[in-house]
Amino acid sequence: MVCMKPLILFAPGAGAPSSHPWMQNWKRRLSEIGDVETLDYTYMREGRKRPDPLPKLIAAHREALSDARKRHPAESTILIGKSMGGRVGCHLSLEEKVDGLVCLGYPLCAMGDRTKLRDEVLRALRTPMLFVQGTRDALCPLDLLERVRTEMKTQNVLHIVEGGDHSLRVPKRQLQASGQAQEGFDQRILEAIAGFVDQLPRSAD
Repeated sequence: MVCMKPLILFAPGAGAPSSHPWMQNWKRRLSEIGDVETLDYTYMREGRKRPDPLPKLIAAHREALSDARKRHPAESTILIGKSMGGRVGCHLSLEEKVDGLVCLGYPLCAMGDRTKLRDEVLRALRTPMLFVQGTRDALCPLDLLERVRTEMKTQNVLHIVEGGDHSLRVPKRQLQASGQAQEGFDQRILEAIAGFVDQLPRSAD
């Protein structure tokens, strides 16, 4: 039996569409792991800056998932999202069966406010999840994330990007001081995602 590649639906953050170079770079990388489809939310396609209300975001994500599954019959489906795209994917997973969730910079604190946590959906999840978080991400302080992770019902894993910001980018001065390149950090992120996907139970098993 030929092992089919998983379907990866890759959602953007609030501020930039799927055509953004950051998204395209990660789409290319993720294609080493599975068949990657991207989506844009309705407000992006219509050229508006302000994100739609959550129910409308979830509906657009669901429609994209349905379309992607028609094009790519796969044994497993992984929802990967940058920031808001990851959060909406979490909400969608409460309604649609998917095999794994990967959040690249989960926006735990609304507007960076430590008192306004977007943690309710995380506590409700039943789908295994990988957090990829930078240590300089003001929207997701690691001490707060650690507290939420211990209270989550589902299996969850954390990959930390030392010095990474909300887009997982490491400052140039840190790269120069350590003799490393952003490429190396990105490769380790990809390896963490690949390892997470490999150990997920297949829905066809």
